Amino acid sequence: MATTNGDNGAKHNKNDAPIPAASQQPTVCVFCGAREGTSPAHLAAARALAQALHRNKIHLVYGGGTVGIMGEVAKTLVSLSGPSAVHGIIPKALLKFERNYQENGAAAGDPQKTIDEKTYGRTTVVKDMHTRKQMMAQEVIAGGAGGGFVALSGGYGTLEELMEVVTWNQLGIHGFPVVVFNVDGYWTDLLKWVNNAVKAGFIAENNEGIMVEARTGDQVVERLKDYRNAEGRFMLQWGEK
Repeated sequence: MATTNGDNGAKHNKNDAPIPAASQQPTVCVFCGAREGTSPAHLAAARALAQALHRNKIHLVYGGGTVGIMGEVAKTLVSLSGPSAVHGIIPKALLKFERNYQENGAAAGDPQKTIDEKTYGRTTVVKDMHTRKQMMAQEVIAGGAGGGFVALSGGYGTLEELMEVVTWNQLGIHGFPVVVFNVDGYWTDLLKWVNNAVKAGFIAENNEGIMVEARTGDQVVERLKDYRNAEGRFMLQWGEK
């Protein structure tokens, strides 16, 4: 994948605030569950995040599903900003689990027969999970300042995706914000684990702040704007042969 070292690659003004290029479109990659959760607070948070993205003219790239929190954040943003604001990227093996796969003849190879673009935005079908994560990260990087990675509530897959982009930030593969939207304390124990890992000597103190917390949709956008990379990141040159 394309990599960026240092900050998010954008120009800065004299106050060190990032200035996106005119041709760039800030993009947020959202990791979240394909289930709704047992509390209505999780779906409400997905809608609140979409509303905040709309107000700040930020686009969304996500895992491409139509159900659960994934579907909620996508369709809410489409309803506000239009289909061009959302890009779903889904592995072919997962497309068959979508509600309209059989009914609409999507086996013929047209993902839009399964995932309606007018409701959920543009969909790209890829061969595997790795390709999906790579493409989502590339869109965030291409979008420039104002974008980043956000984790809403989710299961194993959401946690795995979140930890991967945290590690990529630590290693210097990207320099974009990583924000945890902590709904009803869902991620509190994970944040405590980071603190414990620092105390136990497995995470450096100056890497503790790679992942930051937000509690509302508007706070997510604030954290994206105010984010400063941790001083202890490894500025490795991933493009070297």
